[in-house]
Amino acid sequence: MYRVLFVCLGNICRSPMAEAVFRNRAEKAGLAGSIEIDSCGTGDWHMGKPPHEGTRRILDGQGISYEGMLARRIRAEDGERFDLLVAMDESNVAAIREALGSDTKAEVVRFLSFVPGARLTDVPDPYYTGDFEETYELISEASDRLLAHLLEAGKIKTAAI
Repeated sequence: MYRVLFVCLGNICRSPMAEAVFRNRAEKAGLAGSIEIDSCGTGDWHMGKPPHEGTRRILDGQGISYEGMLARRIRAEDGERFDLLVAMDESNVAAIREALGSDTKAEVVRFLSFVPGARLTDVPDPYYTGDFEETYELISEASDRLLAHLLEAGKIKTAAI
């Protein structure tokens, strides 16, 4: 089982959207049993809260479930439990490294690094921009690219038929 953790600031906008979209893509590809997907934030302001109403609206419109998702903060054990920590922006990368230290086994990457030629390097935070649609479009493309990358790299495998 390959484990992916999406990380943003408060775990109510970007990272739960990424978790839901990526889980949806993995399920549609028949990979639900090959990959574990979760999300968290680097801050604790929204702990225990569901995704932001803007994130829920976008996901509802796409028919993507976010059932059971509640915000949580990154924990030291996440660096050992997960194989890949996917940060929404550079400040999240720095916060992950500060929280987990340098000896974590998990690889830490920015989400848009999977999109060659992307016009942005960071996924903008719709909590501040208000543009949940832009965030969804970026996350959607990056999710497709990340899934393809993991399959090509042999990190996850399709089920034998």
